[in-house]
Amino acid sequence: MTHVIGVSETRSVTVDCWGDPKGFPIFLLHGTPGSRSGPVPRTPLLYQQGILLVCYDRPGYGGSTRHKGRTVEDAAHDVLAIADHLGLGEFGVVGRSGGGPHALACAAIIDEKRLRNAAVLVGLAPSDAEDLEWFKGMSHANINDYGLASDDANGALEADLARRAEEIRQDPKSLLRRLEEEMNGPDLRIVTDVAIRRQLAGTYKEALKDGAYGWIDDVLALRRPWGFDVKEIKVPVRLWHGAEDVFNPASHSRWLARHIPTAQIEVQPGAAHFSAVEVLPRLLARLKADSAAPRPRTDSISEGLGVKSAQEPAIAS
Repeated sequence: MTHVIGVSETRSVTVDCWGDPKGFPIFLLHGTPGSRSGPVPRTPLLYQQGILLVCYDRPGYGGSTRHKGRTVEDAAHDVLAIADHLGLGEFGVVGRSGGGPHALACAAIIDEKRLRNAAVLVGLAPSDAEDLEWFKGMSHANINDYGLASDDANGALEADLARRAEEIRQDPKSLLRRLEEEMNGPDLRIVTDVAIRRQLAGTYKEALKDGAYGWIDDVLALRRPWGFDVKEIKVPVRLWHGAEDVFNPASHSRWLARHIPTAQIEVQPGAAHFSAVEVLPRLLARLKADSAAPRPRTDSISEGLGVKSAQEPAIAS
């Protein structure tokens, strides 16, 4: 079911809901670039899991009004406005790739009485993170985009992404072909699957149908201060990363695990960036199960790669 929801006096967002209308609601925040039509578990599986999956186009993407100058923090206010409009009480949130920081914004800002838990798949750390070589191990494509966002006085980022968005509108698979030049084995295996390839091309086409604005604003927001401190997060957070990710290196999730007091992390060998598509169904099931469990004390949750909480297991391999 598709909804167009006003989130302010001047903006609306387009939202799709899949799965069990009476199930536990979980927001899925898409990647960069991306849209609400990205790869998701099949509806029968969501019904079986008892999950209502809520996906929306971030401002400037797909059917959502642009919010020029938005910050990562702004996503939390949009998610809360959507939840209120849909009459959702408690819910969870998961962010994939560029959606990861936006999920962390929800974890930091939305009241714990509403947001039960959060998860991040192949996410990014803040660009001003101390003790992290932010670009180390990152693909040339992402270094180009995020590098332009660091020094964009002449509009180079806008021009580059506008040109590429037009190419994608003409040929939605062109972005995949460009990314394939830097993919490794695990990612190539996934994106050559006919169904997944069709879904990825569809989400890129929908995301950029009216221009590159969402893509531009995402990149700028991810490279600017996010508007919150991850150390302030109090809700349980699960971090998952493929060890062989060359687009968003696993070092970013390791940094987040060291700085989010409530974080648990799994870095999976033999997996990469697009492996997040395969991991999503079991992560959603884990979030639903976690939502019904008593929350662990912050001091009982261990920090660091591969260290498990005394009360709850890390995400299963």
